[in-house]
Amino acid sequence: MADQPDILDELLKGCKTPADVDALHAQLLQRMINRALEAEMDSHLGYDKGERGEGERRANTRNGKTTKMVKGTFGELEVSTPRDRDGSFEPQLVQKRQVRLAGMEEKIITLYAKGMTTRDIEQAMQDLYGVRISHTVISQVTDAILDDVRSWQNRPLEAIYPIVWLDGIVIKVHQGKQVINKAVHVVLGVNLRGEKEVLGLWIAEHEGAKFWLSVLTELRQRGVQDIFIACMDGLKGLPEAVQTLFPQTLTQLCLVHLMRASMRYLSTKDMKPAVAALKRIYQSATLDEAQVELEAFEAAWGERYRAVVRLWRGNWDNIIPFFQFPPEIRKVVYTTNAIESLNMSLRKLTRNRRIFPNDEAAIKALFRAGLGSLDSQTRFISGTWPRV
Repeated sequence: MADQPDILDELLKGCKTPADVDALHAQLLQRMINRALEAEMDSHLGYDKGERGEGERRANTRNGKTTKMVKGTFGELEVSTPRDRDGSFEPQLVQKRQVRLAGMEEKIITLYAKGMTTRDIEQAMQDLYGVRISHTVISQVTDAILDDVRSWQNRPLEAIYPIVWLDGIVIKVHQGKQVINKAVHVVLGVNLRGEKEVLGLWIAEHEGAKFWLSVLTELRQRGVQDIFIACMDGLKGLPEAVQTLFPQTLTQLCLVHLMRASMRYLSTKDMKPAVAALKRIYQSATLDEAQVELEAFEAAWGERYRAVVRLWRGNWDNIIPFFQFPPEIRKVVYTTNAIESLNMSLRKLTRNRRIFPNDEAAIKALFRAGLGSLDSQTRFISGTWPRV
């Protein structure tokens, strides 16, 4: 057609607006689909339409057509699917019982992952594509994600992860006639190839060490045999939960969370010098130097801020593991920043969506939004990881 401008001019005659072009595209697409379905039938039967048989009567022949409306990007199309007498024809371009052209489902799922509700998507599809798809059908499309979620959540894991981060975020979910807060437990790991990998997402009514123990038990059952170092915030009982299942694992408390917890006890006038003294502890070059700085902090501020001293001394065994590593690894493991970037994507979704109708709707949306933003093959850390 590119070499026949007269034909193009004839086709485009009367096309004055984008809507006219879309209508023309829909007509051409409809004719193309119907011709392609006829070609599929020709291939299935082994002879072209109208071709006369030679000798014996053919075992299978055409048996009319079935007409249905199919929804696509440019509106509804009338598709005529040929039938054969023995009912063995299975069209591939537009399959039996298919009511939407390929690509529409992906658009729906993408909008869902952006935090839109099913009714929001229904309106968006109508506004953007002129296609009316009920929120019930949209729910059916997004429900297909659940199979992917279940398969992903139950997949076998690798035997060894040098680093694992554990963290949680809060979402709002309808439960009965109430809207309650629930905790999404997130586990991010680095495998021996230096690649980031989300190990799973779990929803519970509260974030607690008891539920984390069940999460870690599941990781064990899915094949994880050893974790070198587990990084976490200051949730009480979490280090003990980790070491119950992985007794050789080093548990590293996030120093950023620890500093925030310490600052709650400091007065405004003492904030700057006291924070500087605390920073000198974890910025020390060696463990011995850090212990000296902790003693210095206690001597200078201990009488006024005994709670801060108790906080650091009570968590000391979970503060100091990162001193065993070189600087390149220290900066990765002494905070939970690695998992915070993932949590940022999840929180963006929850800000848009605000309230989920149930746990399944939440996990579908979080799965698409969070994992879509994280390339599991991204290089994260290079180098070898000796047992510490």
